[in-house]
Amino acid sequence: MLFRIFLLFILFSFVVFTNASAESPLTAAFIRDHQLWVKKGNKEIQLTKNRYVDNPKWSYDGRFIGYIDSDDKGEKSDLFIYDTKVKENYQPYVRVVTSDFKWSPINNQLAYNDQGILNITKIKNGRPEGFENVSLGVSSFDWFPNGKEFIVASQSKLRPTGWGPIPIYRVPISANMDKDKITPFYTVRTSEPDLFGIDADYFKWSSDAKWISFLLIPTASWSMDSNTLCVISSQGKHFQSIGKMLGFVDWIKWAPLANQLAYISGEGRFFVENKKMMIADIPTFKQQKEYTPKGFVDLDVEWFSQNLVIVARAKENKEWKEGAVPTMFTSLNSINIRTGEQKQISFPKKNEFDEDPQVVRSYLSLVRRKSEGFQGDVWVREGISGQEHLWIKNVDSAPVFYEQK
Repeated sequence: MLFRIFLLFILFSFVVFTNASAESPLTAAFIRDHQLWVKKGNKEIQLTKNRYVDNPKWSYDGRFIGYIDSDDKGEKSDLFIYDTKVKENYQPYVRVVTSDFKWSPINNQLAYNDQGILNITKIKNGRPEGFENVSLGVSSFDWFPNGKEFIVASQSKLRPTGWGPIPIYRVPISANMDKDKITPFYTVRTSEPDLFGIDADYFKWSSDAKWISFLLIPTASWSMDSNTLCVISSQGKHFQSIGKMLGFVDWIKWAPLANQLAYISGEGRFFVENKKMMIADIPTFKQQKEYTPKGFVDLDVEWFSQNLVIVARAKENKEWKEGAVPTMFTSLNSINIRTGEQKQISFPKKNEFDEDPQVVRSYLSLVRRKSEGFQGDVWVREGISGQEHLWIKNVDSAPVFYEQK
């Protein structure tokens, strides 16, 4: 009898251990049925009802989640904040209309662009509330890594001789609309067709904050097919254009420990061909290296480690010419950029595809979708070759992970 009890105890311990090992020690905000949810470990909590949530972003310390409350017609774009401590949705002011907002890299202040006016929230009782004006004439912006300044772009102006240059400025958070506190950072002097654009957007800093990448964006129809990836040094002294690509911010990724930029190159708005994963050493003094094999396209990219890159890869479909745009059945592949070794690491079933790879610490996540249907499921594994498991069902878009600073 004692032996049976001992066996049952061992079996129970094994089951508990197995289930615990499958639990991911991750925290993510996600959208399901247009509502904001959060998942921590294996616990899900719904945070909004009767909204149309888009673009959730975690604050510096993870207490707050900023998001846009829009609608299916695109007629409104209101900024809201969820306070995980108080468990409350609120607006930092009576009404904030924006689609471009970013949390400070050093505290819980929130900056946002309201119809060309850059504003920053005040802090009241530990929460971002109220606002102060920072600068006029802003088309896009990002924080400097020090959290005390912004890099700000202002759209080019159309003159009788054509489009003018694109000015980029360095703006302290305390500028308070005082133009004497704002200094020029760099001016992009464009020319058709090699370096043409009317705006700069999607700023991203390298890991050592010595370079910032961005997209040079041409006029609307043109930008659907081609934008120019560029970099500027942190002091605004050195500029380089890197390559042509589509306007997807997730297709641009800095290496975790080096000034290397991975991106999906290629012009043409359709994914059926000419989408190649490239890596550029910054500054670029040598030929960039292409890693996508002939006959394939890469449609997303993520660094797993300094030498290992993950891509979402599918076979080309050059036969398609018209009609409904075909689904590209991507699976995840790993690329060792030091040895050149490549291998498939995810295996979706027929009529499924894997996309949106994200790396959080040692974990790799992906979204698995069916060719028919709007939602997908989030799968997670530890390491490149770890056992994947289903973590979140029925997400509208890829989750946004919180990483402890």
